Amino acid sequence: MKHVSLWLSALCCLALTGCSAVSHDYRAAASDPELLHAATDKLTDVMVHDIFSPPQASRGYAYPAIAAYEALIPAHQDYRSLAGQLRELQPLPKPDGAEHVFEVSAIHAFLTVAQELVFSEERIAVYHESLLARYKKIGIPSSVLRRSLDWGDVVAQHILAWADTDNYRETRTFPKYPVTEEPGRWIPTPPAYITAIEPHWNKIRPFVLEQADAFRPPPPTPYSMKPGSQFYKEAIEVYETGNDLTEEQAEIAAFWDCNPYVMNTRGHVMFATKKITPGGHWIGITAIANRLADSDMMKAAAAYAITAITLSDAFISSWDEKYRSNLVRPETVINKYVDEDWMPLLQTPPFPEYTSGHSVISTAAATILTDVFGEGFAFSDTTEVAYGLPVRSFSSFKEASAEAAISRLYGGIHFMPAIKDGVDQGQKVGEFVLSRVSLRDRNLAININDEGVRN
Repeated sequence: MKHVSLWLSALCCLALTGCSAVSHDYRAAASDPELLHAATDKLTDVMVHDIFSPPQASRGYAYPAIAAYEALIPAHQDYRSLAGQLRELQPLPKPDGAEHVFEVSAIHAFLTVAQELVFSEERIAVYHESLLARYKKIGIPSSVLRRSLDWGDVVAQHILAWADTDNYRETRTFPKYPVTEEPGRWIPTPPAYITAIEPHWNKIRPFVLEQADAFRPPPPTPYSMKPGSQFYKEAIEVYETGNDLTEEQAEIAAFWDCNPYVMNTRGHVMFATKKITPGGHWIGITAIANRLADSDMMKAAAAYAITAITLSDAFISSWDEKYRSNLVRPETVINKYVDEDWMPLLQTPPFPEYTSGHSVISTAAATILTDVFGEGFAFSDTTEVAYGLPVRSFSSFKEASAEAAISRLYGGIHFMPAIKDGVDQGQKVGEFVLSRVSLRDRNLAININDEGVRN
């Protein structure tokens, strides 16, 4: 198996040196949920470095999160495997009855899968190797450590084999988006005029949705830039909103930008600013909520898994509509028909307008997280601090998702129907996932508090 040789070599050294100073607390140390949060943060850092597209990043979060969750199942019989609940995921084998530290297995499975899904594999590998020293320091017996890592490998390879059948590899060879001059059809936008991103993402196998167009929204407003037409009114709304932004609206737009393709121009020089993706932002919110709820590693893994699964299906749903309607962006029509010098506050992302991806995926994620952590779960969102933006506070996940959705109007990159219909689309995706995926008994998605179950 790929990358296993380094682990085996390190384990041999560990076995030779022995564990004379074995700590009786090694299980507690290995069970620290911060290990899972840190692994997830590392994956985010690498995907930002590799400039993953928003839908690609959602896939990149989902498979490692599922691997971590499944690796923990043997130690938590009150949680259910996702096998048989997610499309084409077959039951995993069972570990032997000898002693394992399944939290070690989970982190190992997470990072093994993550390493296979990124481009900069060595960045994950170096971090992955550093954990062996940590496990040695906390005194996990060498035989138990080897057994735990072996189980993590079994889970990782099972998940990777399943991931390899989701059609992602095949879509890398599909034709590029054809740019035409058809009125109302999306064309590349300034300043880099990047070609359309992931035009075949609806061919990726969903995790829960029965098909990509399961929650197909109504068609967008018919294109017409004739003054007085409904589409023209919607374009003018974007134009006037952008011209009259308040300071608060501008801050909201910047906070939820999450565009990994931002290009900066300095004279004749153009360079990229690397940013987190929209899905990465909501994975960051999941981490914040887990910490506030004092989730142990199993509960945290469950929250990450169900959120990442939902984000991935929400991107498939949104991208399916984007490349069906192929709707032009506000910047294009405003520059051509209203004001040739107008620029949106945010840089227009390189894919069609309808529906708003932020609106779909944020609403879907908020639906899941509300079910996980409850209504009125207040939090301060520090996700964007690393990218130079201030903290924003919310009284609930739904409040945050609503702000994420309207931020696209403030940023000048979406018409209102894409936002409103995107919210409806995301709500349906989130509710469908909750109706089909049960991680706990009695049809409970996740019960963070262990003090009862959701009815």
